Amino acid sequence: MAEFIAYIKDAKEELLHKVSWPTWKELQSSAILVLITCIIISLFIWLMDFTFGITPIKEGESGWRGLLGYFYEMFNSSSK
Repeated sequence: MAEFIAYIKDAKEELLHKVSWPTWKELQSSAILVLITCIIISLFIWLMDFTFGITPIKEGESGWRGLLGYFYEMFNSSSK
């Protein structure tokens, strides 16, 4: 048990005196950078999904099925 208490005291000492914490301005700029990166990656994934994905559309209806949807439809209709 004494080892555990020594570990907690050492961890507290290190966090208070040895870790260099970012300033508020650095923290804000990092958060903004992460937010912008998340938005860009989300838009890229949405664009890929919209372009290549297969959107289920009922028979007889028209709409965007994605490139793969039209590709599969082309082979599906030729096998009928």
